[in-house]
Amino acid sequence: LMNDAEAGRRNATFSLLVRKLQDSFTALEQVRMPVLAAIQGGCIGGAVDMVCAADMRYATADAFFVVQETNIGMTADVGTLQRLPKLIPDGVAREFVYTGRRMTAQRAYEVGLVNEVFADHDALISGTLAIATEIAQKSPLTIWGAKEALVYARDHSVPDSLHQISLWQTGAFQPADMMEAFAAKGEKRPAVYPDLPSAPSL
Repeated sequence: LMNDAEAGRRNATFSLLVRKLQDSFTALEQVRMPVLAAIQGGCIGGAVDMVCAADMRYATADAFFVVQETNIGMTADVGTLQRLPKLIPDGVAREFVYTGRRMTAQRAYEVGLVNEVFADHDALISGTLAIATEIAQKSPLTIWGAKEALVYARDHSVPDSLHQISLWQTGAFQPADMMEAFAAKGEKRPAVYPDLPSAPSL
């Protein structure tokens, strides 16, 4: 049906499809808990878009990254170009995108794209799960607030970001989780926090 539409209408409608694809990766930023990406082998094209939207990235030594869109005659359009320069130095991001070259896991670690490089698949999975487990032991409300603030601060000024966190704290800060953290430390036991309520479906 779109092929029969007038060109302007067809092209404008296509932009809705692109935005829907973008939203599928932006969802990783919008969920309340951190998203950890474990990468083995090639992270190519849309996979780069996806992992750039994650909170942290971990890779095996044989992993590599490539903005494949450059090599096939299109401009990446679902998040790499918008997020990558906020993860690694701008000049490095530009060279990576413009050349379409592969970036090794070691180079990705050196420039800050990945947090850690593991020797193999088993080490990657156990290492990433260990980090996830450590995060899961914290107050889920605290982690949610931290993620909201970090994503907001990435895209806003320091004064605006300070205002955002002041509003978050006004509504979300409750002493119960802090008291549980202190009690657990004093009693040498893991803290136990209430789960977050289910998120409403939109």
